[in-house]
Amino acid sequence: MLPENAPVSTQPGVTSLVGTAHFLMVTLDTLRYDVAQTVWRKGGVPTLQRYLGPCGWERRHTPGSFTFAAHQAFLSGFLPTPTSPGPHPRLFASTFEGSQTAVSSTFVFEEATLPEAFSARGYRTLCIGGTGFFNRRTALGRVLPDLFEEALWEERFGVTCKESPFHQVEAALQYLSSSSEPVFMLLNIAAIHQPNWFYGASRGPDTLETHAAALRQTDKALEPLFDYLGRGAAPAYCIVCSDHGTAYGEDGYWGHRLAHPVVWDVPYVEFVL
Repeated sequence: MLPENAPVSTQPGVTSLVGTAHFLMVTLDTLRYDVAQTVWRKGGVPTLQRYLGPCGWERRHTPGSFTFAAHQAFLSGFLPTPTSPGPHPRLFASTFEGSQTAVSSTFVFEEATLPEAFSARGYRTLCIGGTGFFNRRTALGRVLPDLFEEALWEERFGVTCKESPFHQVEAALQYLSSSSEPVFMLLNIAAIHQPNWFYGASRGPDTLETHAAALRQTDKALEPLFDYLGRGAAPAYCIVCSDHGTAYGEDGYWGHRLAHPVVWDVPYVEFVL
């Protein structure tokens, strides 16, 4: 039997797909690895179940313990790292002298970030934000979305809207259906981030149970997006992962932006549609 944190799949090098395939990065903001695995074992993610291997989610380590830091790393090619000893080849890498993780199958680019790299190769780039670091209301809230040619954020995409993942997916589908060019898209799902109590309780506080309920709601919302991409004429390279976890009192810790396994361990899967 494979160990629980074994890679769920081995995908072809992305370099052969750049220029023709869509690239979709879905960040399930704040989703914990242990909760993701528990929900998977109970059959609670039927949409994502299609793409998860026999061991469920792959356990990886995030490069950042909160949303801003993790996404800055992701968008420069530093995705969550496998937990086994490395070095581990990367899918994407900005040119950097002395890098030991860029190999022949890695998409290596001169630009500083993935949105810039894909834009330079004829892609439309879009960010559909969810959490506050994407709301463009402050200078800090504009840093990540301004990496993209186009960026969307509305109150109904945010953490306080119970239907936010459905609204975000609707926006993604409208964008994809209107594009004649390949698309690089970041979809930052806000639902699992606090507050999430309203997915499984009549009042707060947030709990591990409501965290799990938010994941089940998100899985339902994602179904039409993956169905659409699966029917498309062009392939779609999809990465679905968390940016970080969060603590609910373990060892006295609450929240994230701290060094604890429930924050650093994140679920990860990649697949081609």
